[in-house]
Amino acid sequence: MAAQAQRKARVFSRREIEGQISSGKAIVIVNDKVLNVGAWMPYHPGGDKAMRHMIGRDATDEVTRFHSSQTLELMGRYQIGRIEGRWTNFLPPIQGGKFRTQKELEKLSEEEYMDSSSSSDHSSASSASSANQSPIFEPADRAMSVRQRNTTSVARTSSPSSSVSSISLEEPSDSPRMSVLDRRTQQELDFDKAKYPSTDPKTQANITQKYRDLQDKIQAHGLYDCNYAAYGVECLRYGTFTALFLYALFSGWYIMSAIPLAFVWHQMTFVVHDAGHMGITHDFTTDTTIAMFVASYLGGMSAGWWKFNHNVHHLVTNDPEHDPDIQYIPIFAVTHRFLQSLTTTYYERVMEYDAVAKILVRIQHYTYYPIMLFARFNLYRLSVEYLLSGKGPKKGPAWWHRYFEMIGMMVFWTWYGYGVVYKAIPDNFSRFWFVLVSHALTSPLHVQITLSHFAMSTTDLGIHESFAQKMLRTTMDVDCPQWLDFFHGGLQFQAIHHLYPRIPRHNLRETQKLVQEFCNEVDIPYALYGFVDGNKQVIGKLADVARQAAILAECQRTMAAEGDYGLH
Repeated sequence: MAAQAQRKARVFSRREIEGQISSGKAIVIVNDKVLNVGAWMPYHPGGDKAMRHMIGRDATDEVTRFHSSQTLELMGRYQIGRIEGRWTNFLPPIQGGKFRTQKELEKLSEEEYMDSSSSSDHSSASSASSANQSPIFEPADRAMSVRQRNTTSVARTSSPSSSVSSISLEEPSDSPRMSVLDRRTQQELDFDKAKYPSTDPKTQANITQKYRDLQDKIQAHGLYDCNYAAYGVECLRYGTFTALFLYALFSGWYIMSAIPLAFVWHQMTFVVHDAGHMGITHDFTTDTTIAMFVASYLGGMSAGWWKFNHNVHHLVTNDPEHDPDIQYIPIFAVTHRFLQSLTTTYYERVMEYDAVAKILVRIQHYTYYPIMLFARFNLYRLSVEYLLSGKGPKKGPAWWHRYFEMIGMMVFWTWYGYGVVYKAIPDNFSRFWFVLVSHALTSPLHVQITLSHFAMSTTDLGIHESFAQKMLRTTMDVDCPQWLDFFHGGLQFQAIHHLYPRIPRHNLRETQKLVQEFCNEVDIPYALYGFVDGNKQVIGKLADVARQAAILAECQRTMAAEGDYGLH
């Protein structure tokens, strides 16, 4: 015990932590404690990718908001030391960060190291040419898409003149693509820098402290306590529409019966979301079992896949290269960044802006709602791929989840596919329309999910930006009357949910008042739109990117015809 206490009391320097990460250790800072979480990654119920985005960072807010007090206590077993003073984040390896080896670090004097760290701290990442000066750098053989992302971060967080060097790293300054796409990137960066508080450490530290004070206030108001009476009302609603579905089905109103079934699926998805965030009982096993049962046995989808995907989304919200919830190429592009081929760290492949994408993106503001009608079918595909590929944890408390959900899938397709569609419905015409209507009428859910993020910022303001500011900058809330809350299922308070994901959805409206006060205090704009206006924002964003795609295509055609590759 004494040895363990001594180990945990060890104070790590920034140089030592950099050396630890360079040797392959997964070092995360939580409440000034240095954690080596590499041994936990195979066991983490939410997948390893979410953890990898926190390596080298102070993940106090991210970790404490997502985990119960019991889980936070268990993290103590991974503590290897502590830090003193304010921590400045590294760029995680999964996002392109590179770290000098222990031998390289030993060659530097303390003054030289502080100079190189200061240079790195000024920007979220440095260029390939600064590899000998900074603990975070881009090697010469990095993929073009990653180089561009990191160099544009330099343009954001340093002086305006640095944007010139960022262009030279990507491709020649006379490139027409640079004039079309990168100028747009700079415009969006400048817009965010003008709209939101400065990302200097002092300002962001103040926002973080106010955000943590708000957490204490929310707990004091009892807003983490689940309103089980509200869930009683929800269950009555689910039961009523399930009865209507069965009555219509066995009365021979086959196509009509699809309507109440779609409503049940739509509403039960909110239960999966609540339970997946431990927002019902706050017990991991109980809530996860609820989520998996509802998702797999009643809905034919995997809650495990959702958690693997959704946790990453919550940590790197709206980042084109890292957030799977906005990576819909070739169907949609929510930012001009997708008009060049980017590498996705989630799917681990290149998202090609190919011939199909060039056609679909230019009409995406017209195809958005029709495609949303069929989005549920894509969730089946993603769920099956996740379970069959075995991406979930194979060890630890979640080892059995995959098998539980695979059985759930078989149960679902037995009662729905065989029992309802094949046996209860007598003809193919009715079967076709029953399946189509039951799935298409769940589309408001998919619109709701994309509504909260598609129209919001996709820029990266650098390593100093606080968790609270990033969530509010990339997420929109939807204003609606209280009686309509059941229809939105708490997803209309998505910005608040991103700040405090474990708050039960029936308490989010009350939490909204406190968050608005916080936003006013720290001068962060709180994005709140009506449902119609929010949809207009999304369609407008899709139309804007479609126009940019058309402009880029026209430039390329003109250059090809004239043989001119100069700056336009």
